[in-house]
Amino acid sequence: MAEPDQETSPSILVSEAGEGIVRITLNRPEKRNALDAAARQALIAALDAARATAKVIILAGAGTAFCAGMDLNQLAEGGTDQEDELNASWLRVQEDIRHHPAIVIAAARGYALGGGSTLINASDLAVVAEDAQIGMPEIGFGFYPGLAGPAAQLRLAPKRAAWMILTAKRIDGRTAVDWGMANLAVGADEVDGAALELARHIARFDAVALEWSKKALWHIPMHVSEWRTALEFGAYTNAQIHARTDSHRQGLENFTAGRPNPGQGAA
Repeated sequence: MAEPDQETSPSILVSEAGEGIVRITLNRPEKRNALDAAARQALIAALDAARATAKVIILAGAGTAFCAGMDLNQLAEGGTDQEDELNASWLRVQEDIRHHPAIVIAAARGYALGGGSTLINASDLAVVAEDAQIGMPEIGFGFYPGLAGPAAQLRLAPKRAAWMILTAKRIDGRTAVDWGMANLAVGADEVDGAALELARHIARFDAVALEWSKKALWHIPMHVSEWRTALEFGAYTNAQIHARTDSHRQGLENFTAGRPNPGQGAA
């Protein structure tokens, strides 16, 4: 079979998996899915298009890598304008993932470096290969990882974030789970299946409840850390859900009638 023409192959692939699940695949395998400016814009467009239909998004990489971060060749060839665009578009990608109404699951195998590690940290959940290689090489290039560093510092314990930033050493998928960066580590050939199984489990829940639960997960404790205020925000979150959907009434009716709700009794 002939190799795909990388000049004409789309840098981002989007497919529907049914049940409100959308798969977005970074498609630059010859570059370990490093994202150049065009690919970043295509990813932003794919995330925007998925707002209308997706309850869950699986974010994956084509080939043997998840994402090697920024395209360093493009950065080396550009000047200040190129660097400004890179920082702005990478920031937009992370914010679009964090504020997306769908739950985003990173499905990562192989390399997740620099911006690739940021994509894992920005995603709501992550399934990774046990032998995945996750790291931040930026200190070796003489600079602080401007997006991957803050993302790690907000998601990980301080000494663990410092280890990744200051040593440029990579961690594997099992360590990522131990450190709280990922939820599940499986064999590399099992990543796609495990991510899809998780997506199908989550997609059974009410879309509004998922969206607002995601908002609360990002708001507490990043913006609210005081106990009472956090509890009050929890009540506010439920009020917003109940104003937009009556799924809670159906859930209570199921319970009183002895009918199981989605996820009830799940291991």
